[in-house]
Amino acid sequence: MAAAGVVSGKIIYEQEGVYIHSSCGKTNDQDSLISGILRVLEKDADVIVDWRPLDEALDSSSILYAGKDSSSVVEWTHAPKERAHRGSEHLNNYEAEWDMVNTVSFKKKPHTNGDAPSHRNGKSKWSFLFSLTDLKSIKQNKEGMGWSYLVFCLKDDVVLPALHFHHGDSKLLIDSLEKYVILYESPQDKRTLLVNCQNKSLSQSFENLLDEPAYGLIQKIKKDPYTATMVGFSKVTNYIFDSLRGSDSSAHQRPPSEMADFLSDAIPGLKINQQEEPGFEVITKIDLGERPVVQRREPVSLEEWTKNIDSEGRILNVDHMKQMIFRGGLSHALRKQAWKFLLGYFPWDSTKEERTQLQKQKTDEYFRMKLQWKSVSEEQEKRNSRLRDYRSLIEKDVNRTDRTNKFYEGQDNPGLILLHDILMTYCMYDFDLGYVQGMSDLLSPLLYVMENEVDAFWCFASFMDQMHHNFEEQMQGMKTQLIQLSTLLRLLDSGFCSYLESQDSGYLYFCFRWLLIRFKREFSFLDILRLWEVMWTELPCKNFHLLLCCAILESEKQQIMEKHYGFNEILKHINELSMKIDVEDVLCKAEAISLQMVKCKELPQAVCEILGLPDSEVATPDSDPDEDENGGVTSCPPSAFQSNSLPALAASEARDDSPTQIPASPNVSRSTPA
Repeated sequence: MAAAGVVSGKIIYEQEGVYIHSSCGKTNDQDSLISGILRVLEKDADVIVDWRPLDEALDSSSILYAGKDSSSVVEWTHAPKERAHRGSEHLNNYEAEWDMVNTVSFKKKPHTNGDAPSHRNGKSKWSFLFSLTDLKSIKQNKEGMGWSYLVFCLKDDVVLPALHFHHGDSKLLIDSLEKYVILYESPQDKRTLLVNCQNKSLSQSFENLLDEPAYGLIQKIKKDPYTATMVGFSKVTNYIFDSLRGSDSSAHQRPPSEMADFLSDAIPGLKINQQEEPGFEVITKIDLGERPVVQRREPVSLEEWTKNIDSEGRILNVDHMKQMIFRGGLSHALRKQAWKFLLGYFPWDSTKEERTQLQKQKTDEYFRMKLQWKSVSEEQEKRNSRLRDYRSLIEKDVNRTDRTNKFYEGQDNPGLILLHDILMTYCMYDFDLGYVQGMSDLLSPLLYVMENEVDAFWCFASFMDQMHHNFEEQMQGMKTQLIQLSTLLRLLDSGFCSYLESQDSGYLYFCFRWLLIRFKREFSFLDILRLWEVMWTELPCKNFHLLLCCAILESEKQQIMEKHYGFNEILKHINELSMKIDVEDVLCKAEAISLQMVKCKELPQAVCEILGLPDSEVATPDSDPDEDENGGVTSCPPSAFQSNSLPALAASEARDDSPTQIPASPNVSRSTPA
């Protein structure tokens, strides 16, 4: 960075009367106290902490930019040794502690153009600013030891001068910083707050990913396609890149035409389209054949469910029941019972009495965990930054919960209060994962259906057992799914994949939100209930949700290609599909794709492993024998994909070593279009 002009940006925090004690041994010497202004500013995508002497607050010539690379305009040098070796009589003195800090002084590097700024007085050398991403820790004063003060330590172990708050304390500053980073006590020293940028970045990324309005996004895209895409529509993806490759200012200035190269470099293991890449299986000339037509039935009724329960309450013929649910979903009156089985809260072979005992046990366990956080006092929470941060994120996320259903209307609605309590309790259940924004999207339909706090919690915990890899800090699960989705899509239509690659969209990161929260923001509230219960049957194959992605992209292929959509238009178009997708049509197409693949005698091994199909076998749910009598059958049209020959690549590292085989059924309704 260059020190050119006053630092501009949105001021988040500003405090006068923040002093540097430049000569700690002479507390009565006014010249040793340098008064200044401390600010925290948002500038572009960065957060800046800036302190400068009061009389130079409007003069940028003396600002020192703390940086780790060779382009930094500041050098950190040690002051004369005598300053570092003060007498032992000062070792127990509160101010002597800062003698250690003051052994670091600052001097400007000569500017490359030779115009070194002139310093009007000795105060100039104390000015500094740094990016919050460079902050490693903050050391605070002992309580009751005079003025409140703190010390910033940067990631390259540079320690900045102590800042003394003569007017007030540093609490507001800490609160401001916690909007952007997670601060938590060091296990070795309770006075030291360690900085974790990644969790906060991840949570903020989820929020922005879920909330970005389509037209606001496209305006950002027009202004700066690369940056807007990475930090707007796919901000979570940007987090992955940053966490894996670190800060690389040159990468952020690459044009959109270099997107594919950057992504390839940024995410190890996501090189999904490079045929020369070792560890990838190259498949050529795969003829998938014609795609069959499939049929869907009416939702499973309460009467049908009851017929399949024995006198002790066990579910009979579980496979057949799952097949019916896959075919048509569930009637709403049945969901409260059936979802507990589909999510694994209730074992399928349990009796009614066993389930009653299980609910009692789980109720006691839930309220014990709830009591843990309910009994935390304000003072205790102040000392537990992780719990405090989880609460803040949850309250923010709950307030933006999808209100399309009356169950969640109104700020003081009991449904919203229960959402908050369940999510806080989940933080006790899995404190390591805690809460990441987006999880409330997975909980709200469960609570709506269960209408019971305890049942909703345990169903949510079971759902999170399936979904937790989406929210983990390294997000390996998301990267694997994008690799697998690309492999499947290339098998189905290499021409479409090639077109996306030509528009720097071959990595399918525009599908990120679909995968992240299982299409929650793409379908209406009632449609998502139907879609989720179908997916929970785990039929007709593993990773069926990836085939749903393929089905949606198939429907949009013609418009994208015929209108020659580029990088920007593809992002905008996919983002605006939300609430416009027909759930039954997508389910039909996705199942038809699975049947098309199982009929293929040369299905690539990598694809078999993604879908859990050893020897190219797939579970094909039986048609309900009463379908013709009951009516309500939906017919799915044949495929729009017409690819007969393609090179397909699949990442061997994404394979599952123990795929689950589900026996094929001979009674599935199939037809081959003429």
